[in-house]
Amino acid sequence: MRFDLLTIFPEIFSSYLSESIIKRAIANKKIVIKIHDIRKYSKDKHHKTDDIPYGGGPGMVMTPQPIYDCIKAVKKHNKGPVIYLSPRGTILTQTKAQTLLKKNRKTGIILLCGRYEGIDQRIVDLCVDEELSIGKYILTGGELPAMVVLDVLARLIPGVLGDNESAAEESFSRALKGKKEYPHYTRPEKFMGLSVPPVLRSGHHAEIKKWRNENLK
Repeated sequence: MRFDLLTIFPEIFSSYLSESIIKRAIANKKIVIKIHDIRKYSKDKHHKTDDIPYGGGPGMVMTPQPIYDCIKAVKKHNKGPVIYLSPRGTILTQTKAQTLLKKNRKTGIILLCGRYEGIDQRIVDLCVDEELSIGKYILTGGELPAMVVLDVLARLIPGVLGDNESAAEESFSRALKGKKEYPHYTRPEKFMGLSVPPVLRSGHHAEIKKWRNENLK
């Protein structure tokens, strides 16, 4: 699946994309990620991408021209929806992520990262298919939400996780009926006076499954 990330701070993604599960998913060609610097599309001689808001008020607003041209260029390679990471958008949930993946796995997704006070509304009107939020709070920009969306969706793609059953058993999945998580233990068997529950060391898979279901929190 292809993801195109549109931002004025492309370097923010560098370390995240070069580590752990996402790095392996890219290497194994399970996902394709392209980062696009919106500044490169600015026709301003200083590559400016923001200006003062009409009507006054604090802060700056991202200008429409660079974003519009960036989206237009990306659309040549990714026919999927443009999703703007915005605090006023629909809240991301596991169910929402599953829906996004099902609808757009073949086409891909374009994630637009805003900054400052946001983007010019005309970009939303002309280009944005959906606004998405990761929570009821304000962040400095859309880059962190974009990484969250990318991570959530990537984990649902078959072959991205080492164990294909992991995604099905993850917190908030249908298999766990919306409950959060059961306790996890690993070696050593005893630590600081606390021991691993005997049932987890029994090798009895039915009893282990029963114990985990009873201890979902």
